[in-house]
Amino acid sequence: MKTGLGQDSHRFVLADEQKTLLLGGVVFPDELGLAGNSDADVVLHAITNGISGITGVNILGKISDDLCLQQGITDSRVYLQEALKYLHGWQICHISISIECRTPKITPRIPEMKQQIAALLQITTTDVGITATTGEGLTDFGRGLGIQVFCIVTAIQA
Repeated sequence: MKTGLGQDSHRFVLADEQKTLLLGGVVFPDELGLAGNSDADVVLHAITNGISGITGVNILGKISDDLCLQQGITDSRVYLQEALKYLHGWQICHISISIECRTPKITPRIPEMKQQIAALLQITTTDVGITATTGEGLTDFGRGLGIQVFCIVTAIQA
């Protein structure tokens, strides 16, 4: 068994910028998007980093920059799929995700996010745990300046 810890955070774009907010592959309409070269899906980025913690191959960095800046691929699902290629004999069996933000409200969208993430990782929705917090406004994320995500990815030998 191996575990990987993933983290990512992004600031919201300015109010006059048009960018769609994606979290875990789910569109949150009427919300400010997150700043970044890609679609800035902070949940998928944290998962990708968690998988990198298992494989030792950093996807977010040179590999994602090449995909995004050289090939124009901004879909974070592609970065996650790239990370999965390096599991070599390991299979993800569980993921736990913690999201910190003031907005948007995460809890009503958790079932959709679990379905999207489970499909991407080829696991069941019962093996995807998602929690959300404002952190009592103690950080920039809890004060509404952006979103931070931590996750733990657990893998077993296939």
